[in-house]
Amino acid sequence: MLTLITTTLLSFIFMNFENKTTYIEVKDFSVSGKSFSLLMDEELELLKTIPQPSLLDLPSYYESEDYISHTDHSRSLFEKMYQIVKRSAIKKKVNLLTKYSIKGKILDIGAGTGDFLVEAKNKNWDVLGFEPNEKARKLALEKGIKFTDELENLESNQFDVITMWHVLEHIPNLEYQIEELKRLLKPNGILFIAVPNFKSYDAKYYAAFWAAYDVPRHLWHFSKKAIELLFQKQNIKLFHVKPMWFDSFYVAMLSEKYKTGKMNFIKGFFIGFVSNCKGIANNEYSSHIYILKNQ
Repeated sequence: MLTLITTTLLSFIFMNFENKTTYIEVKDFSVSGKSFSLLMDEELELLKTIPQPSLLDLPSYYESEDYISHTDHSRSLFEKMYQIVKRSAIKKKVNLLTKYSIKGKILDIGAGTGDFLVEAKNKNWDVLGFEPNEKARKLALEKGIKFTDELENLESNQFDVITMWHVLEHIPNLEYQIEELKRLLKPNGILFIAVPNFKSYDAKYYAAFWAAYDVPRHLWHFSKKAIELLFQKQNIKLFHVKPMWFDSFYVAMLSEKYKTGKMNFIKGFFIGFVSNCKGIANNEYSSHIYILKNQ
């Protein structure tokens, strides 16, 4: 953990991307084929995708059959593997909730097709979802999940738990979103944030082909330091970090496709395995779950 940093210092270093050099140039392999720059705020160890699409243009970058988290497809071998791993990961996530919080009211932001909330509901959580993608939301509604159309319309201090599974990196107004999370959480409420880690071995190995950059859908790219400082500014304390073991394999396999033009399961599995081994040594995994508590 970082040593305590005063609010004044946090404000001084907060999200400064003026006159920053490019950390890496990355291509959108999924939809547009366009190139984007990632600028680094060295103080935060946070990357920002430049240019960021306008709010009007951003949805068009999600209009792809390959954007698997917005579908329940199991057409290809890769999709079948993804759905199997997804079901296992969801059960582990719900079990994680009960380890850190009493059962109560949960909000899942970026709920996708609703499978996580279905599992949580089956475990007697009071669930609510938010999902801007109409196609994914429709699938979730068919599974009996309740949704809110606007986070701003929700009453303050009402959720015991808020989850964002690979969502924070997609949020255009990052500072405002963190303020909203603070508003919606009960005192001592728990926040679960899962995001990719650009300091992992697989990120460094694949460089511009690393699938978890996923520009421009991923507008931000986080380190552990960035997460801690960004939330500490709102008096939300990071107290535990957990690895997402399966992510390294999924990301590496997809990165192989971007790099070579074809899926290479064996090579992807090997690089994913090496990345996890490196993560055991240096605590820099392909993705992390950050567990934070509202103060």
